[in-house]
Amino acid sequence: MSSLTAIVLAAFAGYIGAWYLGALEGNFALLLFLATVVSGVYWVLERTIFLPRRVKAAEDIERRETARQEELQKMGLTPSSVDLLQAREEVLRQPWWLDWTAGLFPVILVVFVLRSFLFEPFKIPSGSMIPTLWVGDLILVNKFHYGIRLPVINTKVTDGEPVQRGDVMVFRYPPNPSLDYIKRVVGLPGDTVSYLNKELKVNGIAISKTAVPDFFEEESLRYIKQFEEVMPRGDPAEPKGQRVTHRLLNELDRPAFVSGADNFAFKDNCQYSVDGVVCKVPPGHYFMMGDNRDNSLDSRYWGFVPDSNVVGRAFFVWMNFGNFKRIGAFD
Repeated sequence: MSSLTAIVLAAFAGYIGAWYLGALEGNFALLLFLATVVSGVYWVLERTIFLPRRVKAAEDIERRETARQEELQKMGLTPSSVDLLQAREEVLRQPWWLDWTAGLFPVILVVFVLRSFLFEPFKIPSGSMIPTLWVGDLILVNKFHYGIRLPVINTKVTDGEPVQRGDVMVFRYPPNPSLDYIKRVVGLPGDTVSYLNKELKVNGIAISKTAVPDFFEEESLRYIKQFEEVMPRGDPAEPKGQRVTHRLLNELDRPAFVSGADNFAFKDNCQYSVDGVVCKVPPGHYFMMGDNRDNSLDSRYWGFVPDSNVVGRAFFVWMNFGNFKRIGAFD
């Protein structure tokens, strides 16, 4: 078993190394699932086969030593001193290949359950969601808010809360599902979303946007126009409906038209012009945009997000090592 375990651990290490070096596109969910299964098999074998064997071997040592001491006494000889406790511990000690498999199973299982069904941590790699999320923010994503999904295959098994406009959502990037993206939901299935001359409308109704003090971008040492947007959760025509307020950035000197849009599924639902884009969201899909509106690669460029690509709802910054003030909940 030690040789087999060495091969298995080497395979895991090789996969991680190739992923780190960019030789292949890694899938952490699959890696964690396999680690849970493999270590779980070893844990079961340890409880049912390997540990009982070691216990029996320890008992045999005690039995033989007791018999030997009794035989010496019968012969009138002084019994020799043997450290049975140390000998028992040596026999019962797990070999290295069980330490690195069965011994890690409880920890791996807890991580697997937490990450797959409850909460998953992410790190913000780009500025597409500034000012809501900054580069370096470490966030938590609620994996059960929209319903529990099976890990790896991402199949929904329970119904959760419906996706709402204004949600900050993590999803699998449609052109490359091995990558996770984070954007804000601005269009639900059946919505007509227009973004023309930097004005967002949903179903023909303009989304309220109010100017607030400019945002200072430290990386480029410049000020950017900042606005407070009030996004309707439900029917935009309902004045008393639930709404979420968040901030966004607009660079007024940047052109409004979308250049270089991909050839994505349902692209016929969109009409592009020099003023921007108008899209009809197909059933079972969502239209996503970044809060840094002029610096976000989002649905305007690569299309709609299918419901099967949803990962979870982002809701909390738990750490930013460059700015502790970033810690807290966000909308």
